[in-house]
Amino acid sequence: MLQKLSYNFLIAVESIVQNKTRALLTSLGIIFGVASVIAMLAIGQGAEQEILQQIRILGANNVIVRPVVEQEEGPIESSTGSTLPQQKRPYSPGLTMADARSIEETIPGVAAVSPEIVVETNAVRAGFRRSTKLVGVTHAHFEDDRVRLAEGTAFTEQQLANAAPVAVIGADVKTRFFAQAPAIGNRIKCGSVWLTVVGVLERRALSTQDIEDLGIRDYNYDIYAPINTVLLRTLNRARVSEQDIEAAAEEESDDENGAAAQQAPVNYHQLDRLAVQVESSALVSPVADVVSRMLRRRHNDVVDYQVVIPEQLLEQERRTQTIFNIVLAAIASISLIVGGIGIMNIMLASVMERIREIGVRRSVGAKETDIVQQFLIEALTLSFAGGLLGVALGIGLSMGIEWTTGIQTVVSIGAVLLAFVVSAGVGLIFGLLPAKRAAEQNPVEALRHA
Repeated sequence: MLQKLSYNFLIAVESIVQNKTRALLTSLGIIFGVASVIAMLAIGQGAEQEILQQIRILGANNVIVRPVVEQEEGPIESSTGSTLPQQKRPYSPGLTMADARSIEETIPGVAAVSPEIVVETNAVRAGFRRSTKLVGVTHAHFEDDRVRLAEGTAFTEQQLANAAPVAVIGADVKTRFFAQAPAIGNRIKCGSVWLTVVGVLERRALSTQDIEDLGIRDYNYDIYAPINTVLLRTLNRARVSEQDIEAAAEEESDDENGAAAQQAPVNYHQLDRLAVQVESSALVSPVADVVSRMLRRRHNDVVDYQVVIPEQLLEQERRTQTIFNIVLAAIASISLIVGGIGIMNIMLASVMERIREIGVRRSVGAKETDIVQQFLIEALTLSFAGGLLGVALGIGLSMGIEWTTGIQTVVSIGAVLLAFVVSAGVGLIFGLLPAKRAAEQNPVEALRHA
């Protein structure tokens, strides 16, 4: 049996070798079909990898609270032409440290709360200056697995409580300001405050696309200080200053005179961001709901905050991308079907051309199964060779797309195997009819064929 199968295989290969050009043209549909399937799946896999990377960047079990600065609404005129008084909204203290403490102490399932204050400033050292962001955080920020120290240590709870002038700098800050000197123990000036460097963070790989899509900062250029240090020495929007009182008095005077000018809304929030780390992913949605209701009560029903669940948003994007990948693969598979039809047409034509050959084989003792095997092996060989060339072309096409467009592509073993198995299946299915047609030829009539 094996010897007969080997003999039929040799006859099929010999027929293909004798008609190289026709065999290549027959395989083109399979080649381009496999290549397109691999390329489309590589694009989809790349997009899915980017989404997973974004989930890791934002944190799988985090709830993010962002402040919202409400737009002021001006007075409107009634139908009689008189001006209706502007309705005063309830007072809200904004997003504050008290909110952070209340969430951490009250809500079950909360592992840690990390408040942030972001101050746009300039960093100065040794005659070099660069714009940067001074970020006030607590020690909880450095307990996150995504934040790792390359050198030194994070600031302690005592330094946080005492508002000590210390800092942990990003990797690029060290490269810019401490290229010729050790960073640990030296000082850097942020705005008007000198800070002693106690730690350096590991570099975090962030693409420009990640920064734009997620609305995050380039953490490598940040300078971190204890949040109490930032509140005391740099910026505290919850603190009422003499200038605030004078500005309020001028605004009230303008309102009384009816000459109030349109002004940009003032950011009255003490915090710029609040990251709530939840113990389990199953508790993310319930905790987010409780956080929203708690903040609404604390802010006197003024919704001047936004509660975001990054994992849910990105998972929805991932599901959408999966559906998109299936559609792309289905469209690309159409070319495989077209290639299979091409193989069937050529094989049917080949049967008609080789009727006398079939008659000779039948006359010397070949059975119908031998003829079926010969033509089926020929079709499978064409699809198999086309699949191999298509895999190589698909990998090259994926690399070319990533190199020319910057779109991340990932060629997986599963995609290659899927495309290859489908191409072999197409060759098998569309090769059956020509093989059966060849086996059904009458040997006597076949020998009479010119």
